[in-house]
Parts: sequence; structure tokens; C-alpha cells
Amino acid sequence: MTKALTLLVLFLVLQPQPRMPVFEVDREWPKVPPKWKLGDPSSFAIDAQDNVWLLHRPRTLVKPDDAKLAAPPVMVFDAAGNFVRAWGGAGGAGSGFEWPEREHGIHIDHQGNVWITGNDCPTNGIANLKPVADDQVLKFRPDGRFLLQIGRSNASTGNADRRNVHRAADVWVHPATNEAFVADGYGNHRVIVFDAGTGAFRRMWGAFGNAPADDDHCEVVTPSSFPPGPGPQQFSIVHALRVARDGTVYAADRENRRVQAFTKEGTFLNQIVKTDTTFARDLALSHDAAQQFLYVGNGPDIVVVDRKTMQIAGTIKPEGMTSGGHHLATDSKGNLYVAQTTQGMQKLRLVASR
Repeated sequence: MTKALTLLVLFLVLQPQPRMPVFEVDREWPKVPPKWKLGDPSSFAIDAQDNVWLLHRPRTLVKPDDAKLAAPPVMVFDAAGNFVRAWGGAGGAGSGFEWPEREHGIHIDHQGNVWITGNDCPTNGIANLKPVADDQVLKFRPDGRFLLQIGRSNASTGNADRRNVHRAADVWVHPATNEAFVADGYGNHRVIVFDAGTGAFRRMWGAFGNAPADDDHCEVVTPSSFPPGPGPQQFSIVHALRVARDGTVYAADRENRRVQAFTKEGTFLNQIVKTDTTFARDLALSHDAAQQFLYVGNGPDIVVVDRKTMQIAGTIKPEGMTSGGHHLATDSKGNLYVAQTTQGMQKLRLVASR
């Protein structure tokens, strides 16, 4: 081995290695009031007080006795799992807003406002749902007072539409610009950005920063094979989205099993592709100041991705963990909350880093 090569090896070995987070399942969380039943838990969000906001789907309670006890779709718990408040649902004529038929994503912005998306499709045949497309994003105050609706139910004209979304999966407001970044999502195949105060259109982009193309269908289409390479030039289902403090936008392209990174203006930066598992189902950022890690749902577990390298640094799978979930959230202490739809929900308590 040459002297130069030896020095390079020593340099790499001596570099500080990322400290991997270690979690355990909090089996006592949450404490749902006994008067209510929850439908499929779809998404979590965390506010500035570390309250945990759950968006669930009451209409998945199909048995009449269960449906009569359905909790409101927005449920709030503190970090210990104690119930705080609940609201949501209804909407339509006279209310000023159209509540989604199929609840999907929830986000709490830097001003405490609550953002909600839905992904119902008119021809999906799901029981208890009206045959409409959820083509709107809603914004409320923490007590449920309506503030803003972007788009209208059943109104999308496709990926070029600047007024409506089409079955959007997720939303994230970037405090530095007060812009709402939407994973739009199921019917459309794009990231679209709106002014978070007025709802005015700002910009949009597809995979690799391309112009998004129309390909509207209710069926979830997973590729039958994954050839080597960067993958398709269009998104499939943009299922989750996070904007880091430094402005980097991460979009989980679920069925193409990849996460793509962009500038906040939409310039493609990098991606991580993992086609041997059901990778890129959901996203969350680690709680440290630098947000070193990106947590990515990976079927039965959660993959830890180093944001600098976009390489896998570890895996989260504590004893008793059910799955990598549908949507993820992290609180200020580093705990992870996993909404797992048909498999329930779990809190993963951060216990150490090693």
C-alpha cells in the first residue's frame, strides 16, 4: 500500500461516524377516550408544544356499532398520549370548505395552522365514500376554525392546473418563505407550491425537475420490474414530502421506490433508489439542528438515510414495531410517530444514539 493510500484510508477511518438513533416501542401511547373508536390512522403531525396530531379515517369503521362511535378525524394527544382535543369532518355547502372524502395527510405549520389533504378517487369503489375526487387542500386554526381552501372537489384539469390539486398526499410549509409545498400525489404526479397565506400558485415540477405529465388513474400501479438506472422520468405516486430547514425538498416517489431531493425552486439535486423492498412509503426529518437524517418508510422497517450523502446509514426496527408505516412524524425529543393505516399506529421512543 502506498503512503498516499494509507493516509487516505486512515483519514476515512478517523472521520466521525454518524450516531445511529435507537428506539423502543411505547406500548402505552396513546390514550384514546373510551367513548370513541378510531378508523385507519393515516398521518401524524407535531406542533410547537410537541402535541401529536393524528388524522384518521372515520369512514373505515364500516360496522354500524363502530361507526356510531367514530371519533372526529382530527385527534390531538400530548407526548404522553393524553387526549387534548378533537374536531373535523362535515364541510360542504355553507361551511366555506369541502372536507376530503378520504383523509390522507396532516401538517402543522410554523404559525400553528393545520393543513389537511385527501386522496379519494371517484371510481375506487371504497365503501362509505362519495364518488368524488379530493382536489383540495384545507387550512385551519388549531381549534378547527376554517382559514383557506386551495382547489375545489372534483375540479382538477390535470398536471398543468395551477388552481387545483388532484388527490394530494401530503403538504409541508417552509417557514423561511411561508410557502406550502404539496405532494400532489395520487392523481397528479408533481410537487406544487402555493403561497401559504393566500393560496396563490408559485411553481411546480415533476421527477428530476421535469414538467409533469398527465397519467390519471385510480389504480396504484407498481412497476413489474425495476431496470438499473435512475428510474422513470416522471413520478408515480408522490406520497410524502418534507422541506428541511436548509430549504432542501424531499419527495417520496412511492411506487418507483425512490426519494428525490430538490432545491426549493425545484432544481433536481440527488436521489436514493432502493427497489428490493417497498421503499419510500413515507418520510420524516431527524430532530437535531442539522437534521442529519432522513427517515424513510421501508415496508416492515424504517431506513435511516444520511442527508449529506443520500446513502443508507442504518435501519430502525425495534422489538414490537409493526411496520414502517404510511406517514411519519418526529417531535422535538426525536421520538417517531408511525401512522400505519390498517395496522394501527405506534410511538417509537428515542432512547439513545450509538
